[in-house]
Amino acid sequence: MPETRVVRRPSGIRQAAARIDAATPPQRDRAVDALRALAILGVVLGHWLVTALVADGDTLRAASPLGPMPWLAPVSWVFQTLAVFFMVGGHVATRGLASARARGGTQGTYAGWLRSRLARLFRPVLAVLAVWTVAAVGLLLGGASFVTVHTVVKLALSPLWFLLVFAALSAATPLLARLNPLWPLAVVLHVDLVRFGLGGPSWLGWVNLAAGWLVPYTLGAAWARGELERPRAGWTLLVGGAAATALLVGLAGYPASMVGVPGAAVSNLNPPTLAAVTFGLAQCGLALLLRDRLRRAMTRPSAWAAVALVNLSAMTVFLWHQTAMMATTATGLLAGRLPGLHTVPAGPDWVAARLLWLPVFGLVLGVCWAAFHGFESGAGRRVRSREDRSRLVRLATRPGPSRLPEARRV
Repeated sequence: MPETRVVRRPSGIRQAAARIDAATPPQRDRAVDALRALAILGVVLGHWLVTALVADGDTLRAASPLGPMPWLAPVSWVFQTLAVFFMVGGHVATRGLASARARGGTQGTYAGWLRSRLARLFRPVLAVLAVWTVAAVGLLLGGASFVTVHTVVKLALSPLWFLLVFAALSAATPLLARLNPLWPLAVVLHVDLVRFGLGGPSWLGWVNLAAGWLVPYTLGAAWARGELERPRAGWTLLVGGAAATALLVGLAGYPASMVGVPGAAVSNLNPPTLAAVTFGLAQCGLALLLRDRLRRAMTRPSAWAAVALVNLSAMTVFLWHQTAMMATTATGLLAGRLPGLHTVPAGPDWVAARLLWLPVFGLVLGVCWAAFHGFESGAGRRVRSREDRSRLVRLATRPGPSRLPEARRV
């Protein structure tokens, strides 16, 4: 009796991944997209791990496990990935502006390029502002305390600071495309020297809000110019940045946490300090060294499809991840004070419980994505036909600058 062979057809997910892989132009540098996806996922997971909403009677207040548990500081080293985000943003913006000028036409002008870029950046913000305006009014009318409303609105809208900084750097791309990163690094150094060493005013630190993120942004521009292709550049940034950060934390008294800790005298992130910038240099160096490995990893259709999906949804994920956490927290209050969700983050038991909540946050974020991703795509409608789905795939994999904000895309 002849042997019967069972032919297994590839699943729908594998077929979709294969189509996305086949539709991607061979000249696209998939490592750029992979770094962007890793950066935004780092920001999301970092916020979910180090941000807590503690139920104190009828009031919710923000807290962080990094205060009572300083040994968790390495968590911020892993998930504070904004420097990589800005480096990728500077790289893509520099290349995108050059490509637009080469194409010519209306979109080839600086004004046309910037208008298109800012529209992609800020269109999804309108939905966030509208939802949280209604939510804040509803909470106040429903009897919620002002402290609670202020806490949740501040957390929900806190990602917007990044968009303003990134928009300003994007607008200045023609001026920044050839700026040496050492210049903004020198500004950060002198600001901190005056602020901390000479007793200068604390407001001076806000100069670093621009100068600090200029460093990785201009590194991205240097990458676009081909100046960071050799491994030596990555190793220099990694070793030099790590050594400088260790000295600043160990000898100069900078905080070990690379994110802000409520109640701490100094925050490394708000505004950026020299330690945050040197740490970012180390991160950027590591990212540059990982490019070849990421390119090889992205040859797998399933891995590339996942990265393409994150990039296509980057603004939605970035803008709504805090809302997903707070929606879960508010809903959970119906069942009482739940460990890792409403309790004080003061011990390892809270950390263990919070890890169990991460998949729930992810599911709620998926609901937010389904509801609001249309604002990011600009379609504002459901994709109803095969032609629409094909167009969506082409948008997700088209060459040149992604249709998502490049920094982040925090």
